[in-house]
Amino acid sequence: MNIWIFLTRLSIAVLLGALIGLERQWRQKSAGLRTNTLVSTGSAAFTLISIAITSSNEEVYIGDATRIIGQIVTGIGFLGGGVILRDGLNVQGLNTAATIWCSAAVGALAGIGMYSFAFITALTITLTHMLFRPLGHWINRIPTRKEDSGLYQYTIHIKCKEHVENLIRVRIVNFIKKDDHLQLRSLKSADVDPGSAAIEAQIVANGNHNTDIENLAGRLTLEYGVTEVEWKSDAILEA
Repeated sequence: MNIWIFLTRLSIAVLLGALIGLERQWRQKSAGLRTNTLVSTGSAAFTLISIAITSSNEEVYIGDATRIIGQIVTGIGFLGGGVILRDGLNVQGLNTAATIWCSAAVGALAGIGMYSFAFITALTITLTHMLFRPLGHWINRIPTRKEDSGLYQYTIHIKCKEHVENLIRVRIVNFIKKDDHLQLRSLKSADVDPGSAAIEAQIVANGNHNTDIENLAGRLTLEYGVTEVEWKSDAILEA
């Protein structure tokens, strides 16, 4: 393998990794432009190493080049596991880990000279994020049963230390902003004991969002300074 083949394959891996990373950076994900570019580049480099050390020329192989490629898959698995985090009752980072894994595949394809396949794979990864993300959100908002339709009203009561009151209010507002089908009707606070505060949030939801409200309550329970959290579904406002 000469230097020009090495540079060509490595450069293509860099460009395709950057293509995937640009979309991730735009979405402000933890693994963005640099991470996906480096994963693709590293995978290509390891693949090129395996080709170089197992062949006497570009055509005749004297060893198994797939051994190092197989180790890339294992190594990327550990890297992907590092970006999967548990946030309260939710698990975050699965899409990021899967994207890193796919970026490694793109780099490996570029490293063995399968440029068309590498480009198709990179394009597929990018389009999957761009097209399937809104589709997934739309599917999640479809009521699964007839009784899940209509407007639901939820009330959450939180008791917390006075110095974390504003933080808890911000947590509630930020959670509701993430879902267009949730609307904050009221958010009230009151002092109950010296050094303690009570917060009441009334939320209106388009459809049954018991799971989402349960997740919110679970997150608030884990917040520092929160001593009590309870919620209830008051009524269906509109069938």
